[in-house]
Formats: sequence, C-alpha cells, structure tokens
Amino acid sequence: MSESAHYEERRARISAQVRHWCERASIAGKHAPLSDAAAVLIAAGHLDSPTRQVLTQRRRAGRTIPSIGGFGALRLLTDEYNEVARRADTLRPGPAQLLFKYRATELGRKLQSYRSAVVMSTAHYGNGVRAMRRDRREGVHLDLEQREALFRALQRTPVPIIGTPLERAGNYARGTAAERIGQAVENTPMAAVGRRVAEAIGKGADLDDDTFADGYDTLLYLAGMLFDRIDGSAVWHSEHFAVQRHQLDLAEELTQIAVDTVALRGIRLELDEALRVTHSGSGRQQIEARQNAVKPVWDQLVDRVAALARIGDLLSRAEVQLRSVLAVNRAMSLDSRIDELIARSGDRELSAENTHYVGDQFGGVEELMLTYQSALYGDIAELTSWSGGNK
Repeated sequence: MSESAHYEERRARISAQVRHWCERASIAGKHAPLSDAAAVLIAAGHLDSPTRQVLTQRRRAGRTIPSIGGFGALRLLTDEYNEVARRADTLRPGPAQLLFKYRATELGRKLQSYRSAVVMSTAHYGNGVRAMRRDRREGVHLDLEQREALFRALQRTPVPIIGTPLERAGNYARGTAAERIGQAVENTPMAAVGRRVAEAIGKGADLDDDTFADGYDTLLYLAGMLFDRIDGSAVWHSEHFAVQRHQLDLAEELTQIAVDTVALRGIRLELDEALRVTHSGSGRQQIEARQNAVKPVWDQLVDRVAALARIGDLLSRAEVQLRSVLAVNRAMSLDSRIDELIARSGDRELSAENTHYVGDQFGGVEELMLTYQSALYGDIAELTSWSGGNK
C-alpha cells in the first residue's frame, strides 16, 4: 500500500469511528473525566464573544479558573438536582415528596457552595478597585455576570452518564442474562432467534462503554479528551514538534469546535420545535430545507474532531519512538565507560561496531520522526483551514 493510500485509509477509519461513537452517543471503554482546562475551553462555547476573549487572555496570562475537583462532577450534580427537583414538583404531597424535597435541598446547597467557589473567589479575580482596573487594562477581568455565565456553562460540561445504583444493578443483570442466553443457544437451530433475544435484552447494558446524553455531548467530550491527550503528550511538547505546536493552537481549536457544536445543537432544537408546531405544508417544507442546510455543519465538526483523533494516534506512535531515542541517548552516554571496559579486554573493534549500531538506530528514529511530522502537517492544515488559521 502506498503512503498516500495508507493515509487515506487511516483517515477514513478514524473518521468512521468518531462518527459511529457520536451516532451511538457512546465511546468504547471507560475514560477519565475531562481536565479543568478542557472543561473551561468547552464551556467557552456557551458564552458570548467578549467573555470568550477574556478567557483566552486569562489562559495566555496564566490566570486560572477556581477548581472544585472536576467540572464533570458539577454536571452530574446539576443533572441530579434537576431530576430530583422535577420529581418533587410532580409527586403528590406525602412522605415520598418530602424525601425528594429534602434531597433537592441538600443538592441545592452543594451547588450553591460550588457556585460561590467558582464565582466569588478573591484568589482568582481582582478584589478591589485598583486590582480590577489593572485586570481590565490587561484584558483578564471577568465581571460578576460573566463569571455567573461561566459557572452555568461549566454545569453543562460533557461527562459520561452514571446511573443510580439500582440502574447499574439492572444493567448488570440484563447484560448477564443476555450473555447466558447467547451462550445457551450457540450452535443450535435457535441460534439466530437467541441472538436477537439476547441483543434485545442486553441493549443499553454495556457496562464497558461510556454513554452520553446525546451525540453533541459525545462529540464535545471526545474533543476535550483529545485535547487532554495531545496537550499532555511529552512528544508533542518536545523539540521534534515545535513547528507543529506553532501551527496549531489546541486550546483555540477546542473552543471553536465547542462554539460551533453548541450553536448547531441550539439551531437544530429550534428547527425541530418549529417543525413540531407547524402544520402548513409550505411552512414544513421551508423548515425541512433549513434542517438539510445545516447537516454539512455536523459532518464538518465530526471531521474536525477526527483530525484531532488522528493527531493523538500519531503522537501515541511517536511516543514509542521517543522512548527509543531516550534509550539510545542513555546508551550513548555509557560509551566512554563501555570503551574503557572494552579497551581493557583488548577488543576495540567491538566498541566501534557498537557505536555504529547506536548511531544507525538514532538516525532511524529521526527518520521516523520526520514521517510523523509530515503526517501531522496534513491533519493540522485541515484543522486550521476550517478555523481560518489559529495563529
């Protein structure tokens, strides 16, 4: 397979995988929560342009947002509060309603505590007239309303859905039953029917995968996870990829993906609602035409996240080679000691052969690094063409 054909095959494979995960609202495997940095960049997608600009300035100036131990936990707490409060409002007066109201009050207090930590921190925001004036001059001042908006945005941090203990037990039971049915009917005349029954019982019971509220949350979580993966890569921050780091502003790319994803989700929800309440034929046709018009936007967003996934995949491979480089460097640092040892044994020829071997190995790694740099260039060029160039 030629290099170009291999590149196209890899691109198609990763793009199809990202699209599949978003369509299922599920990502294979279990993954760590997003970092605070990724969560804030995604939250910026929910904010207006002036607030996003201030957040960018704060990031570049090294000014952080107060941490509460992970904004994914804030999203889960917010979802639970909304569900419990809704149940309390719909139940008839009685012990059950009192229990839900008590739980809602308890969750509300936790949310208020987190809100105060994020919005009112004097350690992170200018405290006093002089400090606020200085922050405004430097473009890093967030007004109270902007901090409130940021907190509300962080409450929507994409995170895998975690069910209640009862729901998890039910999923486990369904998954176990499905597996046993599938095994029992294997190699029998009822195999086909059994597989369909097992699939129906086990649907949604995959305990090994992360699931999300919808495809948009899935896409945003993927983008944030890839940001963390790339930004946390030692090889990405090595001298080998200094040019590529200059070409791609990862943080800005994640924010722009979030801006477009949030906007698309809002537009699609409005169009769906308009279609639901519209009964005239011409009106419905117009709405459906607008729905079709925004479909390419989703395809482009999937491709942008897939491009990040390809970069992450390449860096994983490059890290293996970087470890080889470090191993070679360590071996070369031992040359003088090896030479002394070999000289004492009277076998200088072996020392020369060893030195040549080490040098050849190092050269091979450098050649592979050039291959990775070339591949990264294509993915970065694709990303920056969508966002109009980040630098």
